[in-house]
Amino acid sequence: MAENEKTVSTGGATELPEPHRRRPQSIRLQNVRPQSARPQSVRSTQTASSSDVASDYNESFSYDEDDLDDYHTTEQDLHVTEDDLLEARELASKYTLEDVRDIMTRVHKIHEKDPNFPLAVIQKIKAFLDNEDLFTNPEKYENIVQEMKLEAALITNNSPYAEVRAVVSNKDDTSVPCSTIRSWAIGLTFSVLLAFTNQLFDIRQPAIRIMANVAQLLAYPIGKGCERWLPDQGFTMFGVRHSLNPGPFSKKEHMLITIMANVAYNTPYTNYIIWVQYLPQYFNQPYASHFAYQILIALSTNFIGYGMAGICRRFLVYPSYCVWPASLVTIALNSAFHNDINTPVEGPFGKIWRISRLKFFYAMFGAMFIWFWFPNFIWTSLSNFNWITWIAPSNRNLNTITGSNNGLGVNPFPTFDWNILLWDSADPLMVPFFSTFNRFIGVFISFWVVVGFWYGNLYDTGYLPINTNRVYDHFGKLYNVSLAVNEKGLFDGDKYAAYSPPFLGAGNVVIYMFFFGIYTSTLTYAALYHRHEIVTGFKGLINSMRKKKPAANDELHDLDVHNRLMKSYREVPEWWYMVCLVLAIAFGISGIAGWETHTSPGVIFYGLALCLVFVIPVGIIKAMTGIEVTLNVLAEFIGGSWVEGNALAMNYFKSFGYVTCAHAVMFSNDLKLAHYVKIPPRHTFSAQIVATFISTFICVGVLNFQMTFIDDVCTENARFKLTCPGVNTFFTASVLWGTVGPSKIWGHNGQYSETLIGFPLGVAVVFLIWGLNKKFPKWTWTRQIHPVAIMYGGIVWAPYNMSYVWPSVPIAYFSWIYLKSRFLGLWSKYNFVLSAAWSCGIAISGIVMFFALQYNGNDFEWWGNDVAYRGCEDTACPLKTLKPGEYFGPRIGDFS
Repeated sequence: MAENEKTVSTGGATELPEPHRRRPQSIRLQNVRPQSARPQSVRSTQTASSSDVASDYNESFSYDEDDLDDYHTTEQDLHVTEDDLLEARELASKYTLEDVRDIMTRVHKIHEKDPNFPLAVIQKIKAFLDNEDLFTNPEKYENIVQEMKLEAALITNNSPYAEVRAVVSNKDDTSVPCSTIRSWAIGLTFSVLLAFTNQLFDIRQPAIRIMANVAQLLAYPIGKGCERWLPDQGFTMFGVRHSLNPGPFSKKEHMLITIMANVAYNTPYTNYIIWVQYLPQYFNQPYASHFAYQILIALSTNFIGYGMAGICRRFLVYPSYCVWPASLVTIALNSAFHNDINTPVEGPFGKIWRISRLKFFYAMFGAMFIWFWFPNFIWTSLSNFNWITWIAPSNRNLNTITGSNNGLGVNPFPTFDWNILLWDSADPLMVPFFSTFNRFIGVFISFWVVVGFWYGNLYDTGYLPINTNRVYDHFGKLYNVSLAVNEKGLFDGDKYAAYSPPFLGAGNVVIYMFFFGIYTSTLTYAALYHRHEIVTGFKGLINSMRKKKPAANDELHDLDVHNRLMKSYREVPEWWYMVCLVLAIAFGISGIAGWETHTSPGVIFYGLALCLVFVIPVGIIKAMTGIEVTLNVLAEFIGGSWVEGNALAMNYFKSFGYVTCAHAVMFSNDLKLAHYVKIPPRHTFSAQIVATFISTFICVGVLNFQMTFIDDVCTENARFKLTCPGVNTFFTASVLWGTVGPSKIWGHNGQYSETLIGFPLGVAVVFLIWGLNKKFPKWTWTRQIHPVAIMYGGIVWAPYNMSYVWPSVPIAYFSWIYLKSRFLGLWSKYNFVLSAAWSCGIAISGIVMFFALQYNGNDFEWWGNDVAYRGCEDTACPLKTLKPGEYFGPRIGDFS
């Protein structure tokens, strides 16, 4: 190292040399290149004594000289900016060696297997902790100790993740208003509007949904208008003044409104049960029209989710490794509106970016608003850009492999529609690259399984479309469930034996096999990678119920600056959530037992047991990777086996198992939003409960209007295209897995029994990757392999395909690897704002197009809107065809 790079130590504090002090100029660039951000104050000079220290250090840490230099740049592995370093330096000066040892011990324990946390930092922390001589003779390792103090400060003074630091502040002002009259008025208004609109158009083909980001976007100008025009008049209650205009419209008010909209835009899942019960073309049970019955089961499934989310806070909200990528985009949009700081940042080609986040948002929002008209209306073939199939539309093999509509989507340039990349909440700008890439690996591997099944005609899949999510009979026609049930909708063995078993396409068979694998891999992954954190969470939960002080292990979470800041506010007691849970169960029991459902109320507790087993592992994976494991298939499988022949009972089991878990995870995400923005927990609780309560009544009211006043609803003759595609799918699944039952399909000698190999396969994959990490702990690439994300890639098929996944890979690499490592300031400032802008642009553009043109059936007909739907991309081409009178599969009389 150069001789002029010297370390100046003052009273234990590390003084930064002149180049790294805060610049006096009016414009200061965020240094983002690795070498330029290195704090010279922590570098060691190569004197004789320091060489001896380095020798001892290298011998203990097993690093060569280059690795030692890398050790002093650990902060670069954390992707910190100059501002982060300046904030951490003051805190580092206050740490003792024992403080650092304690902090690093806890950091290593929490983040050892965290794929979001840099492996290089973990290795160096472990080496530091293993060097006993360093703690016995610290004077020999002065530079190393100063380095580790700085690293400890960097980790504890802010989030250890660059993506969180990019949008979430590590400071809080407790005086900022949050639960105000205007925030409640705006939030509840949007809750009503979103619930009404989404329920009304939920049964339309295609459906239209207004997401919470639209409410977040529109709430800002409304809030600023209230700030400008409303008078400062109000009242005082319990010593707190409530005014119509308490001052500037704050980011906390804005986020509280967003949280209300976020819980209100989803329609109750139990409405599907009501539809299939009430309508004559389904189960024709008139009692399902009773409002009391509808509202009881709707409130039950919604509020059980709150009870579970509150109990799971210690596992899914408080830990710093629970990043919740989706929440970062919401916060980025919030910050763009309320953050006046505009620091210039360096970009590619030496360009300096000075545009503010808010102006950048508006520019990108406008660009996407205009562009989305092309793939969604003007030139729809740009959406599913299956240009390879245009060469020979009727070529079966070409369309099977490359087709976007009925094929497997192998295409280097499959879409110009950003909405395609958002189909599964897998925004490549939002979800970490390792998650996107692992999912693609799963898609790539499962692609060959689908191809092998279809071309090998395994399970007679060659007679069916390769990538369909529909269920067929042995004539290759859609399965007619009425030919397998009696007039009460219950299974009729004689009719079934005279008709046909149900058959699945190749893509659908592979989906079920990987679904089985993803459930066992989820539980195994949680046990191997997060058992310590789960045990710590349970200890904290038990201690909180005993009203004892937090246990020593519970202090692990104090490493997170956001947990420390949230201690300024009163927490919601566990018993509030327990009361919510008990009341929700009571509602459910009343609904099931009070009407002729032919279902035992015990189904609620069995479904809740399924949720209890999976909610923490599913939540942790969602929080770390952005991937949500849904329990719908497992709930159908278990529920159908348990109450075989009773579709309604299976539907209730699915609702209280799968939906409760999904709600708990969704509400936990909202709790993390409030946690990041520092909204008082009791305000969040009140906002979620009230908004959900109101939206549930609105949705059930609209449901009754649709059932009563819309003629021929859920039929091909329905007005306004209210043909209920989702309800039809739900009814088919109800009869297939509830009435017919999974035992005939996956039971002993069932048609697809061999696919149950997915269960042990999920366990084996996790153990294989866990073993690789144990055997080769310094292999960076093995740490980035996520077994659940790989298994998740296998459930993409039917009707989706590789064209929905592959485009995200290069985009995610460019954002999370290239820009983040080379231009951290640029990435931090704009990445999540860009994601929010494009999502909002698509939402607003889609709404305008729907009501202005598509609602009245105004379609734009020309070659560009027709070419993607020709030949086998219009009507799927099977591998094999049947002659008149032939059928495939087991012979009639050989199945029952």
